[in-house]
Amino acid sequence: MVQSPEELLQILGPEGGLEGALPELDDEALRDLFVHMMRVRCVDQRMLKLQRAGRVGFVGTARGLEGAMIGSAAVLRPTDWLWSGLREGGAAVMRGLPLAEYVAQMYCNSNDTAKGRQMCNHFQHQGTNYPSWSSVIGTQIAHGVGAAYASKQRGEDAVHAVYFGDGATSANGFHSGLNFAAVWDAPVVFVCVDNGWAISVPSSAQTAAASYAAKARAYGIPGVAVDGNDVLACYQAAQDAVERVRAGEGPSLIVLHTYRMLGHSSSDDPTKYRDDEEVAAWERLDPIDRYEAFLVSKGVLKEGERGELEAELYAEIDGVIHEQEAADPMPLATLVEDVYESVPRHLKEQYNAFLAVAKRYGEAERGEGEFPL
Repeated sequence: MVQSPEELLQILGPEGGLEGALPELDDEALRDLFVHMMRVRCVDQRMLKLQRAGRVGFVGTARGLEGAMIGSAAVLRPTDWLWSGLREGGAAVMRGLPLAEYVAQMYCNSNDTAKGRQMCNHFQHQGTNYPSWSSVIGTQIAHGVGAAYASKQRGEDAVHAVYFGDGATSANGFHSGLNFAAVWDAPVVFVCVDNGWAISVPSSAQTAAASYAAKARAYGIPGVAVDGNDVLACYQAAQDAVERVRAGEGPSLIVLHTYRMLGHSSSDDPTKYRDDEEVAAWERLDPIDRYEAFLVSKGVLKEGERGELEAELYAEIDGVIHEQEAADPMPLATLVEDVYESVPRHLKEQYNAFLAVAKRYGEAERGEGEFPL
C-alpha cells in the first residue's frame, strides 16, 4: 500500500523545490534541522560499523528516516514526552540526551544509565521525558496513553508524542491506545512512522485500509498522511497536531510515509524480501539530499558545507566513542541493586554464589551465535 504524492502533506518536492507554505522557522532554525538530521545519519553509520566490527551488539538502523524523526520531534517542548519505538534515539539526542549517554548505552558499560539491563539501542533519558522502550511491538502506545492521562489528571501542560512503526498498527496496543486516548481526551499525538516494512512484512500484507491515517476515524480522532521524507512537512503536521492537543481539542494521528533504507536491524538481511529497484527508487528521495537542495537554494547552506559539517560531526562522535570504549564495564553489584531500598538476604546469598562461580570458572566468553532480531 503506497499512497500517491498528491495524497500526502508535502512542502518540499522530490528535488527540494518549495511546493507549499513554509512553517514559521527562521534561517537558524531551518539550518538546525539539517544539522540534527546529519547527526542522526552520522551516528547511525558509526554505530553500524561498530556492530559489524563486533564492538557493540545491536543497531536499529535509521537511514532514510531522518526527516520523519527530526521534523516531527522538533516541535516538542522540553516538558513534553517522547515515547519511542526503536529508531528515535537521534530525536532524543536533539532534545537533550547527551551523546555520551547514547554511546554508553550502546556499549552497556559503567556509564550506561540503564545499568546494562537493556540490550543496546534501548535508550532512556529522565531529563527530557524519554522513557526506555521495549522490543515488544506496540507496548509503548498504551504506556504513553496512560502517562498522558496522568498528566491531564495532574493538570500538567505536557504533550505525549507516541512513536511506533507501521507493524505496530496490527498490535493490540494500537487499538486500545487510540481508543482510550480518544475517550479520555488524553494529550497524545500518535506518530506512525510508516517505513514500508514491518521487518519482512510489507504494508500490503499489513492492512487493507486505504491508508494507515484512515484508521484514526474508527476512534473518533483526525488522521493525516505526510510525506515522511519531507522534514518540513513532518514538522508542520506535528506542529498542527501538538497545537490541537494544547488547545484542548484532543489527540490525533499523523502517519509519516517514508522508507527504511537498510535492514530492520543489524541482524536483518533485507535483500531476502525486497528488490533493489524499490530501494533505488527511494534512494532518489533521500530526505537529507532533498532538504540540502532547498537550503542551498535559499542561501541557508553554502555549496559543499554539508561535507564540512559531516567532518565536524564525525570528529565529535568519534571522540565520544573513544571515551566510552575506554570506560569500565558495568559493576557486578548492579545485578542486585535498585529493586529494594536495601539488598535483602536472599539476593545477597545469590550474588555471593554468583561471585563464587565467576571466581571458579572465570569471566564469560563471547559467543559465536547470531544476535537476535
